[in-house]
Amino acid sequence: MKIKEVKDNKKQYLSLLLLADEQEDMIDRYIDRGVMYILEDAGIKGECIVTDEGNGILEIKNIAVGPAYQGKGYGKALIDFIAMRYRGRYSVLQVGTGDSPLTIPFYEKCGFTRSHSIKNFFTENYDHPIYECGVQLIDMVYLQRNLV
Repeated sequence: MKIKEVKDNKKQYLSLLLLADEQEDMIDRYIDRGVMYILEDAGIKGECIVTDEGNGILEIKNIAVGPAYQGKGYGKALIDFIAMRYRGRYSVLQVGTGDSPLTIPFYEKCGFTRSHSIKNFFTENYDHPIYECGVQLIDMVYLQRNLV
């Protein structure tokens, strides 16, 4: 398994990016200011984009693993890589996600705890309703993990 930074032509991974953020114009808001990594293991299995949000906060804006490769530790490997790479440079790693029974437990297993939420984020920022596990995502839930 190898994780490497992507500096050019980030949109070539759009199909993976759209797994985590299903509206392309939302991805456009952070793709150029973020640092992108891909995970390779006999082919590309996943990607992650992180951004500097100021005040010592590094945010995971997009993380996705191809459907056929989910549940095999690739997502956790990406998060552990990010945490180790940026430890000492940032104090907090945070991620915003929908209040979903799929994503919240995953992040909690990776050492994140709930921090705060933004009411109506998904209903006000996306042009269509987003559902995960049959539940409409409405509020953005932020989780944080200390990097110090």
